[in-house]
Amino acid sequence: MTGRKKYPETPDGRYFVVRGRLWRTTNPSLDEESRHFLIKDLMAARRAVRENKNDVRLLRQARQAVDQAKVALGEGGAPWWTDGAPDYNRRMAKSSPYAEWFLSLSPTK
Repeated sequence: MTGRKKYPETPDGRYFVVRGRLWRTTNPSLDEESRHFLIKDLMAARRAVRENKNDVRLLRQARQAVDQAKVALGEGGAPWWTDGAPDYNRRMAKSSPYAEWFLSLSPTK
């Protein structure tokens, strides 16, 4: 994708890191067309959240739509992997099993 900032991705491909925090990646088993439409849904829902901050009912609906899209993408809800490994979504990388990998990304002084 052009214009999109590339964030470091964990060696197993389950997370990317933003400001030291792990965020679950999109389920890699989604086909490109499904992924594309789900991302469009997510962006529309996020716009609805921004546009409906003064209407409690519409804001709740928009936030539910964001959650539904993130779950469908594999970024929310139950982890998309099936090996039973725990989920470290939203945890600090330095306080996770990825700490050594994450610290290796920083240039030494």
